[in-house]
Amino acid sequence: MIQENIKFIENLKRFGIKEGLNQIRTLCSIFNNPQNQFPSIHITGTNGKGSTCNLIANILKESGYKVGLYTSPYVINFNERIQVNGIDISNYDLENLITNLRKKTESINYDVTFFEFITAIAFQYFAEQHVDIAVIEVGLGGDLDATNIIESIVSVITNIELDHCEYLGKTRLEISKRKAGIIKQKQVCITAEKDEYIKEIISKEAISKKSRMIFINDYLTCETIKENFDYQLISMGGLYNF
Repeated sequence: MIQENIKFIENLKRFGIKEGLNQIRTLCSIFNNPQNQFPSIHITGTNGKGSTCNLIANILKESGYKVGLYTSPYVINFNERIQVNGIDISNYDLENLITNLRKKTESINYDVTFFEFITAIAFQYFAEQHVDIAVIEVGLGGDLDATNIIESIVSVITNIELDHCEYLGKTRLEISKRKAGIIKQKQVCITAEKDEYIKEIISKEAISKKSRMIFINDYLTCETIKENFDYQLISMGGLYNF
């Protein structure tokens, strides 16, 4: 049954990408807005989003928090997308959540995309698990991504390169405006971006939201000493207390 339900979700890709937050808001309202039931950290960028999410989630877990983690895509099995304290959502829980939301959307003939559907499920699972905090990876861009209905306490922007130009813009500056759209009111925004023009765009968005801006490279230095397929040795320096 679980494979049938996963196949159902995968088939939702036929609806393509629908930018905008109205559909995901309606979808989550079916679950009584679970995204508002836990604090979250939101991560966007071009490269390194997934590894940054996993690093943050593991740091929080080792600090004693119960941590939800939502990333994409998966490597081996579908359940990897949704985790709590490093453990994939079980087939039992995933099947129940899919079945429940599927029945409700079909009863009102509500068409949603693959990413909207699985995002709503992730939020509901984290709410049911009573996580202390959730680490959420953006699917595409930032401002109009389905994950952007969360009111995160921290936004992280890893770096910005050309990606998904057909949806986000044809230049890095255009794309940076879209990704900076995850910054929320009076929160903290952290970025490792080095390009001065992009940093200015991110800063302006943070200022408009009255949010604190932290540029990692102003505080920390990182140098690769040695790397191969087995490991990477780095040297870090600088201030660790912001």
